[in-house]
Amino acid sequence: MTCRGMSAIRGRGIHYLHTLKAANVPAELIKNGQDRVIDASLTLIRERAKLKGEFLRALGGAKASASLLGVPLGHNSSFLQGPAFAPPRIREAIWCGSTNSSTEGGKELKDPRVLTDVGDVPVQEIRDCAVDDDRLMNVIGESVKLVMEEDPLRPLVLGGDHSISFPVVRAVSEKLGGPVDILHLDAHPDIYHSFEGNIYSHASSFARIMEGGYARRLLQVGIRSITSAGREQGKRFGVEQYEMRTFSRDRHLLENLKLGEGVKGVYISVDVDCLDPAFAPGVSHIEPGGLSFRDVMNILHNLQGDVVAADVVEFNPQRDTVDGMTAMVAAKLVRELTAKISR
Repeated sequence: MTCRGMSAIRGRGIHYLHTLKAANVPAELIKNGQDRVIDASLTLIRERAKLKGEFLRALGGAKASASLLGVPLGHNSSFLQGPAFAPPRIREAIWCGSTNSSTEGGKELKDPRVLTDVGDVPVQEIRDCAVDDDRLMNVIGESVKLVMEEDPLRPLVLGGDHSISFPVVRAVSEKLGGPVDILHLDAHPDIYHSFEGNIYSHASSFARIMEGGYARRLLQVGIRSITSAGREQGKRFGVEQYEMRTFSRDRHLLENLKLGEGVKGVYISVDVDCLDPAFAPGVSHIEPGGLSFRDVMNILHNLQGDVVAADVVEFNPQRDTVDGMTAMVAAKLVRELTAKISR
């Protein structure tokens, strides 16, 4: 799909609302219709999560199990909106016959005690009903909470652009009753107060998280595209920013992290562009000089802490290679995060 086509999708719900208002459709009628669509969307997530949770509790033997939740949202991206198409491509790659379904540590993804899937939040269908971003963010958060209500499920969220991390982290923190520590792997700090006038921009998600008090510590790793405003915001919120220009010096610390003590656990957010584009070309914002895939694996594998939720975001299938290289990279990230969550 062309950028022009994506722009049409981005504005479709808003244009529809303008059309309804111009036709003098009563506001109450619009809201009631939106409420029904939202309720139906949440019901599907609720019932799928309930079914998976009941099955795992009957099966026994799982204290924590990763559960995939797709959030195909791309309209808060400042450049390309292709990440909206990522969740099905990641799922396809997870189960691709070119590799096996085991993690590097030996956990088997075909074991439902390790990994389940509750489907996608129907983002485009909700936006097509002219639901604004305030309500959409709430729907995403409520979907996350529905997964967390079904012990032992823990959400592993497939983006989508990075704007989804705000409602997901907010929901995790609210559901657990306190802040978490966040490990954020990214080429960018995503901490602008707002970007291009959008407080929900993918470039502002961690400003919203820190303002809300949903994180005690925020460690940002892989940073190599940061402005003075990004550094100032980092200082304002006490963010620990580890830039690639000093990675060789910081490597030992980052490969031996211990997080989550004294808070409700650890949240991991992986923007695929944390990786050097040699490893993951299928991203909207290509920034050379990034982490190798093994760098990321070493950081994740050696991390000590109770990982309560995670996301993988900003994979853009429209910029991937013809053989789906970045989809396989994103799938591998999901596999290893699954291993980190499940026990």
